[in-house]
Amino acid sequence: MKTKTVTNFLRKVGLVALALVSFTTIAQEEEEKKWFDNFSVNGSVDGYFRYNIGAPNESDDFDGDASTDDSFIAPGTSFANQSGFALGMANLILGYEGEKVGFVADLVFGQRGEDAVFNSDGSAQIVNQLYAYWNVSDKVKLTVGNFNTFLGYEVISPTGNFNYSTSYMFSYGPFSHTGLKADFALSEKWSAMLAVMNPTDYTENNPFDTYIVGAQLGYSTDSGSAFLNFRYGNEGDTDEVDPTFQVDLTTGWDVSEDFYLGINTTYLSIEPQGDGDASGFYGVALYPQYKTSEKFTIGLRGEYFSVYNGGLTGVIGLDSENDGDVIAATLTGSYAIGDLTLKPELRLDSASEDSFLDNDREATKSLSSFVLGAIYKF
Repeated sequence: MKTKTVTNFLRKVGLVALALVSFTTIAQEEEEKKWFDNFSVNGSVDGYFRYNIGAPNESDDFDGDASTDDSFIAPGTSFANQSGFALGMANLILGYEGEKVGFVADLVFGQRGEDAVFNSDGSAQIVNQLYAYWNVSDKVKLTVGNFNTFLGYEVISPTGNFNYSTSYMFSYGPFSHTGLKADFALSEKWSAMLAVMNPTDYTENNPFDTYIVGAQLGYSTDSGSAFLNFRYGNEGDTDEVDPTFQVDLTTGWDVSEDFYLGINTTYLSIEPQGDGDASGFYGVALYPQYKTSEKFTIGLRGEYFSVYNGGLTGVIGLDSENDGDVIAATLTGSYAIGDLTLKPELRLDSASEDSFLDNDREATKSLSSFVLGAIYKF
């Protein structure tokens, strides 16, 4: 009897001790998890050197203000278009990821950032993205605010692109939107998105009282993904701007362990309100990349871009019917040194009409250039 009593007593002591240990462990875990653990800070800094081959590298009308000088000879695409050593941007991304809600504040400083938010004014000129989101359920997510576009293969941040310079399709598609979007997880592989947004790139307000709609259908696996994107609406004053429709396909796949192939194709049409033909542009680009080692990858962007009925002016030369096209081949190497990536790049733009100037400042159809980009990601 005494032995049984002692055994029961020891068992109870053991259970109490186990409960105390468990309680202490849980308390420590809760104490270690601070309120700021869900916050994140990351971003990048980049700069580059650019040199024309067979074309002038100096401005022909420099007035002492580099920020307003656009007379350098360069491809008609966004970013990395200054000669010599030049600045890209500093990018600071602040985020909070809660169980149900969160936000992103993406700030940009420098030439690339200013070009990316060109329709913003005042303090909003440093805002690349500023949005909050709500995970309504495991399958539905709502986002409201200013977010980078869902169309296209390339993005604003150089950390998200393989090539340092950008394509024509990216440069003349939308950069950012402000509005409300809903993302839907249809299954493990299929997704969809619907959005109502301000006119494209009017990121801080809507001065026109017109809106555009966006949609996306996505398919993703471990080896790659494909996204079919749409946008439609009036991109400004209805008395001056006609409705725009764009369809865009973006896809990329790991063909093998070392070889990757990306594809982007787009078609944009501006419908006239009265009589006349539609205008716009279309294009296709291939992005093959081959990883030669853990630190070095080489890739090519081959792009065909065509303007019809004067859908864009001042980008490439147009013929008497306001049509023109350009083929741009960009060979880029990517060498990683820790968090720093160096990107040497050779680019050849060849247009159907005179679009550039040679060393004698005579009109020519082609331009060769070299860029060395340096990107630090943190």
